[in-house]
Amino acid sequence: MKQGRRILINKDLCQGCKNCQLACMAEHTGNKSVLLLDLENRANQARNFIEPGNDGKPVPILCRHCDDPACVTACMSGAMTKNPYTGEVSCDINKCAGCWMCVMSCPFGIIQPDRVNGTRAVKCDFCAGRHIPRCVEACPTGAITMEQR
Repeated sequence: MKQGRRILINKDLCQGCKNCQLACMAEHTGNKSVLLLDLENRANQARNFIEPGNDGKPVPILCRHCDDPACVTACMSGAMTKNPYTGEVSCDINKCAGCWMCVMSCPFGIIQPDRVNGTRAVKCDFCAGRHIPRCVEACPTGAITMEQR
């Protein structure tokens, strides 16, 4: 039986505060502090986004860790994989060839080239090592939640 976690989005609750983006950026820095986060440092890159929807209201865009991920199918180097037990889709940056097939194939547009050298893919890693991802913890309205499967 597959177990794991999934991030759920209720776009009607999103107020566009971008706390999730800042928390994600902070989690992937050395000090993990939102207060010390240098927003001008290109290395500080969020793995999630808030975009305006068709109605102009904010919509959180996060990796869905898809059941049948197009990014994994498209990845020629084998860097993108899906864990069959947890359901998490991950990118091994040591295998990433920077071909951007994952970027082009992601139906949600969430995978991006790293902003420093543009040589590897950057995507949600569920805040590896944390029980609850920072974006979920940082959302003040409950627009981003997590479920255990």
